Amino acid sequence: MKVPRDVNASELIKLLERYGYTTVRQTGSHIRLSKKIGDKQHSITIPNHKPIKIGTLQNIVKDICSFNIMEISEFYNQL
Repeated sequence: MKVPRDVNASELIKLLERYGYTTVRQTGSHIRLSKKIGDKQHSITIPNHKPIKIGTLQNIVKDICSFNIMEISEFYNQL
């Protein structure tokens, strides 16, 4: 699956909100989101950039998919 090249922070945050993530805080140009499942909590920091760099996006998606037990290609298809 090819990584999308034109994803910005607002698009990614909207998608993460559908998965149950909520915005916790913003410091400068970085937005912190968090999700709690049972006793486990997952936090992720998204840079508020247009577009998000490819390597950064790959690391964010890999972390999210690992916590939510989903396929990376499935997540990219929703972007």
